[in-house]
Amino acid sequence: MKRSASIIRKTGETDISLKLNVDGSGKSNVKTGIPFFDHMLTLLAKHALFDLDLKVKGDIEVDFHHTVEDTGIALGQALAKALGDKKGIRRYGFFYLPMDETLVRVALDFSGRPLVVFRVPQDVEMIRLRAGDFPAQLTEEFLRGLAQHAGLTLHVEVLYTSEIHHLIEGVFKGLAKSLDIACQRDPRVKGVPSTKGLL
Repeated sequence: MKRSASIIRKTGETDISLKLNVDGSGKSNVKTGIPFFDHMLTLLAKHALFDLDLKVKGDIEVDFHHTVEDTGIALGQALAKALGDKKGIRRYGFFYLPMDETLVRVALDFSGRPLVVFRVPQDVEMIRLRAGDFPAQLTEEFLRGLAQHAGLTLHVEVLYTSEIHHLIEGVFKGLAKSLDIACQRDPRVKGVPSTKGLL
């Protein structure tokens, strides 16, 4: 059985339609109204081997924040729904992602205990930086929305960088590879991968 989910999320700030197939091939159709964010989500689907169909209408004339955060929430909800009771999955995923001069480390756990630790070098002021028209600080907002609703413990650390586009791209690609590993079915895993019997 393919693990898939559909999410419809409407608020006063965003209207989101999302279809996710965890057991996909990396195909995507992403339209959020924010070109750089579309690019990052397309990369995420490609490298996680998820099929992702996503359409977002957000109040981007006000700010990108609501669209980015709510997309993370919807994707987290879809992941939680698609994985269900998480029987047979590897649960943990981790990856070092080199992106030219940038190196990113991502480690995650489908623990059911949402937590995000996001670290960048001290000389990188995310709040002041942009990749095109995309505020770099929204990267963390996306991660928080995703982790909260997928039940993820998520650690992301940018070890070093000198290019903000590559920093953000490295984060999304490292996240993708880590999700791919964690979501894989392992034939050796019987039931839920926890001594508690529940995640």
